[in-house]
Amino acid sequence: MHLKEGCVIGLVKLESISKTFTTESSKVVALEDVSLRVAPGEIFGIIGLSGAGKSTLVRCINMLEVPDKGRVYVDGLEITGLGSKELREARKKIGMIFQNFNLLSSRTVLENIVFPLEIAGLEKEKRLEKGRNLLQLVGLEDKEKAYPSQLSGGQKQRVGIARALANDPKVLLCDEPTSSLDPQTTRSILKLLDTINKEFGLTIILITHEMDSIRQICDKVAVIADGRVAECGKVVDIFTSPKHKATKALIRGTGHIDTPDWAVEILEASSQAPDRKLVRLSFVGESTGRPVVSSIIRDFGVDINILTAQIDHIRSAPFGVMLVELSGDDDSVEKSLDFLERIGVSVEVIDDVSDFLAKVNGR
Repeated sequence: MHLKEGCVIGLVKLESISKTFTTESSKVVALEDVSLRVAPGEIFGIIGLSGAGKSTLVRCINMLEVPDKGRVYVDGLEITGLGSKELREARKKIGMIFQNFNLLSSRTVLENIVFPLEIAGLEKEKRLEKGRNLLQLVGLEDKEKAYPSQLSGGQKQRVGIARALANDPKVLLCDEPTSSLDPQTTRSILKLLDTINKEFGLTIILITHEMDSIRQICDKVAVIADGRVAECGKVVDIFTSPKHKATKALIRGTGHIDTPDWAVEILEASSQAPDRKLVRLSFVGESTGRPVVSSIIRDFGVDINILTAQIDHIRSAPFGVMLVELSGDDDSVEKSLDFLERIGVSVEVIDDVSDFLAKVNGR
């Protein structure tokens, strides 16, 4: 299957999007002044707790929800300014997959996949050929004649992905695509999305409340809290140095370093010792494989005590976070910290343990 043929790679830009839902008794502000830019070929994550506004945001991208204010652009076209007919055409190039799959129970797997092509008026032979190519792409060649009731949750989502790709979209919107799936199936669906992105350069926007999904496949992430963008940037930067309390709450327990209760007393005791320095070290990429502990001890005569550490991966890049206690004369310690920064290790000297714990662990 050649998804790129006839498919210009997409770009999404949101400018000051706001959306309020009004009921008889109240008004609920779902989004307020949200601006985002998604580069071509990117996997862009949008994450937040339930009720943060992330699903409303993704539905504004294809105008399933019309924003009260602001503009939405897809590949340079402002879709907030389109009439009904033009909007229907624009939506053909914005694929979408859903948490609950939204498959047609009375149609077979193949018939579900080619349904958008049927609506578009593509002749039967051509749409069936394309549908079978899509079945092969998502690994369901043997399920062509099966019905949705005969499929597992992961298989249903693969059908949903194939159907969303039928019109050669420029952008694929994924609204909580793995929230109802078990961990193993979740990994397989994320791997499929990652493969589609790498092989075809398709722009993907992933809506989720699971930070682990963001860590596995996204290039950038926007954290939504109370209808606003709390934080936005490269996933590796957000994970290794989160700024907003909402981000820290989402990251906690998904590879970001946490400080157990038993280590707090050690940290506080170390902070009172004049000959010791508490340091948080963050390693990304190649720096995670360097023998920095032995180098510091050997080359600078500085003793290093590892208090707690975590090593994981963000997409294909390894990263690690370590809390250490350095002991030695001031000049040697400073030289060792300069060395760490020169080789690409992020260094944060901890002067106030209570403030550090509050920032990192939300205490």
